[in-house]
Amino acid sequence: MPLRASKPSGLLYLEDRQNTAYPGLIPSLLEAQSFTCQEMQKHPKKMFEDPKRKLLIILAVLMLPSSAQTGNMDKLLGHHCTDFQTANFLRGSKLKVQFLLFTSSSPTCGELISADDGIKNCSFNSSLETKIIIHGFRALGTKPSWIEGLVQAILHTSQVNVIAVDWVYGSTGAYASAVENVTRLALVISQFISKLLALGVSGTSIHIIGVSLGAHVGGLVGHFHGGHLGRITALDPAGPKYTRASPEERLDPGDALFVEAIHTDADNFGIRIPVGHIDYFVNGGKDQPGCPRFISAGYNFLICDHMRAVHLYISALNHPCPIMGFPCASHQDFLNGHCLDCAEPFLYSCPRIGLLEQAGVNMSRLPQEVKVFLMTSPSAPFCVHHSLVEFHLQKKRNRVTSIEISFSSNSTKDTAKITIPKDQETGKQLLAHQVPLCQINSVTLKYIPKNRFWSKDEPSIVGKLCVAPLPLNSSRTMSCLPWSLTLHSKTDISYDLPTACA
Repeated sequence: MPLRASKPSGLLYLEDRQNTAYPGLIPSLLEAQSFTCQEMQKHPKKMFEDPKRKLLIILAVLMLPSSAQTGNMDKLLGHHCTDFQTANFLRGSKLKVQFLLFTSSSPTCGELISADDGIKNCSFNSSLETKIIIHGFRALGTKPSWIEGLVQAILHTSQVNVIAVDWVYGSTGAYASAVENVTRLALVISQFISKLLALGVSGTSIHIIGVSLGAHVGGLVGHFHGGHLGRITALDPAGPKYTRASPEERLDPGDALFVEAIHTDADNFGIRIPVGHIDYFVNGGKDQPGCPRFISAGYNFLICDHMRAVHLYISALNHPCPIMGFPCASHQDFLNGHCLDCAEPFLYSCPRIGLLEQAGVNMSRLPQEVKVFLMTSPSAPFCVHHSLVEFHLQKKRNRVTSIEISFSSNSTKDTAKITIPKDQETGKQLLAHQVPLCQINSVTLKYIPKNRFWSKDEPSIVGKLCVAPLPLNSSRTMSCLPWSLTLHSKTDISYDLPTACA
């Protein structure tokens, strides 16, 4: 009986193709039932990847014939380790769900939790917070490569229960079939959480981390619990079948006390609309640096942008450098230097990707669907420092002026281009650099003439360079080189950038 994803108030309605309704009430607390961690089969496997058309499935099969080969998890003393299921590519649409528990004492060994008779026999600690990971569409029926990294990053950061939801059976094959299983899966997870709540687990201590299609599963789960669960983190929530869906059919800010989403593939597999309290549009939400731009890269070309949200989140947990977003109306406004702080609407507390409470935003009442923007480097740890660079012409020009600016350190070089409009004196742009501004050794400027064929006849330009790190607030001001710069056509000129470290 295929199910439609819907979130009616109070009741969950399951409908078959003949429109026969089966109302099922999901209260916040079901009657108390206990669980048992069974020492079970060694065989199963894991979860996620992403959605899309049949082209994805075909190319995935062609490009990654060996991806189904994954080793069993380590076996720890005291109990057996259960791995994720492996589904048949042609027969993986029937839903079968496993809950695997990981703890600080066994971060690489999953304990299978069975919903029959006694979670007290498990390593589950009801006094700790609980992170529930839900993967998305699995084209090949294999476990995702990222799951172990995410589990271990969480457990390295904090002492919590981590429960990975394995629904490889139910997410494999056709994407449309996986979507039909979303409501069923959300119901199963909701019942599981209700039993945890009956054992004394606090709803606010439950944090769902949903990847791609799993983000919308998490939204339904949160809705079934009245939006009272603590947090939902959506890692590039799926776009196909959901971009035009109503809030009742997809993830939305009402599904938990705090909902955040990280968007990295909004022009393909990810959703392009905000779905949380805070929505991070990384590099504009698409075309991630370091990802291949040509189809000759095969499978990686298809999934790299989509998967970047997962790797970005793992990196944020593993590394101390902050991955910070800035609220802005659009990505272009952000790049053009129009959004320099977090005064509105976050009262100067800029949100950060990771596990900080409410992403580090210190507000009792959060706004909803706030777009924040940030840039990243092409590879882990991905975090960069954002600086505003301005060039002030000594006098206006009757043409557009373009200047290339590069920041160089001992090991890095980062570049941006400033465009000064016709008949204006000042141009500004954001520049993302991989080391703090105080570690930049030199700044290089190049005047790029509009007419490349007659560049020798271009007059020099004279002006002043100013720089400031973001967020730019009352405690930070622009620092300008104390002398005027003369730039000649297509000629590099370098200067020291005297900026003291705090």
